[in-house]
Amino acid sequence: MFTADAIIDTVQTGKKQFVKTFVTNEAVAAAMNSFVDAQADYTKKAFRVGMDTFTTLSSEMIKANQEAMKFDYSKFGEGIMKAYTAQGKK
Repeated sequence: MFTADAIIDTVQTGKKQFVKTFVTNEAVAAAMNSFVDAQADYTKKAFRVGMDTFTTLSSEMIKANQEAMKFDYSKFGEGIMKAYTAQGKK
């Protein structure tokens, strides 16, 4: 299975090959390759942050769901009924 870094590297290598093939001026080629490297670095970091955020959100949603499942609705109903009957007796 491909990782995001491998896919990003593949795309950026294609860009560098394009520059190598079609750009003849060495200064322009160096600037373009530097830009491609910066793109790769940014994209990898952005993907990692996105995945970390997704992982954290998923984990917290699972925890919240598990806590909600622990709630005892029968005791809650009994408490409501006791409060309701106590209020009615006043």
